Amino acid sequence: MNQPPVLINDTTLRDGEQAAGVAFNLQEKVAIAKFLDDVGVHEIEVGIPAMGEEETRAIQAIANLDLRAKLLGWNRAVISDIQASMACGLKRVHICIPVSGVQISTKFQGQWRITLQQLRDSINFALDNGLWVAVGGEDASRADKNFLLDVALYAQELGASRFRFCDTVGVLDPFATYHRVRKIVEALAIPVEIHTHNDFGLATANALAGIEAGCLTANTTVNGLGERAGNAALEEVVMALKRIYNLDIGIDTPKLLDLSRLVAAASRCNVPPWKAIVGENTFAHESGIHAHSVLQNPMTYEPFSPEEVGWERRLVVGKHSGRHLLSQVLEENGINLNAEETKSVLEAVRKASVEKKRSLTTQEVLDLVQQGRYSHALR
Repeated sequence: MNQPPVLINDTTLRDGEQAAGVAFNLQEKVAIAKFLDDVGVHEIEVGIPAMGEEETRAIQAIANLDLRAKLLGWNRAVISDIQASMACGLKRVHICIPVSGVQISTKFQGQWRITLQQLRDSINFALDNGLWVAVGGEDASRADKNFLLDVALYAQELGASRFRFCDTVGVLDPFATYHRVRKIVEALAIPVEIHTHNDFGLATANALAGIEAGCLTANTTVNGLGERAGNAALEEVVMALKRIYNLDIGIDTPKLLDLSRLVAAASRCNVPPWKAIVGENTFAHESGIHAHSVLQNPMTYEPFSPEEVGWERRLVVGKHSGRHLLSQVLEENGINLNAEETKSVLEAVRKASVEKKRSLTTQEVLDLVQQGRYSHALR
């Protein structure tokens, strides 16, 4: 099977779980890993083995599943971290190293040479033990550009198989992301991976900009789960690649909704109804103008069919509904009203919707018809 043009390295089980207040148990981590694999995600960052026994038990359980997806453990540039990954049975490791001035100043008292020494020692140790190695530049978006390039080239020289460009605190826009990443891509012989955060709501856009700049792998999390404002959402990146860039990367997109619900339940983080791709309102239509058009041709107000991501279209009656949608709902339930009666019911619907602060259920609409005493309209 040919390798897809872009690989998805999903980090829901690592960076996603680092969201404040989120803690997956072993069964949840295994279930999420299996579902990610079933959907067709190419790589899974399964966690941080150095965290201790509870984490290693979950990672070992996932490693024993014999999934098609390639598994990676996340590590600091510390040999004991690499040993912990090996103890879990992992054959691939990601080694993270701070590259910005603020990170090196805080973590290494400004002694950048020590960071490079630790990177060298950890890569050498991993390679000596037969591991596949990726290196990540933490806070690359705020690093000195020349120093960042030197680190990336050094990682490549030491034998790393991939370099990760991290917008750790989400401070780039897509234009800056493209130019900065492009410089790294052009300088390296090894693939580059893009890792973005959503602090300014640009994680997905920046991930796509990184891909446009030549990144062959993108980090994602389901529902955009992650530290602070979250990460680039798996479902958003995948569907943008599929529908905007016309790239087939082998993801089973009709399963994205069920995957989203699994992670939402395990993380106890509800998905906002307006969330792109997997939000409850994604294919719900209430506005009279929109609903009327969708009834005739769904393409008027939908970028792709709901079934493509596991949804069904919903036509919702509420404050903004028009007579065409109301008539459609009533006819589906065996009720035919004349124009004046429809107008009267529509006014009652809008008033009730405002009072209830929501759209109405079908039964509530039918109750309003009964209250209007249009019994002659009932079949």
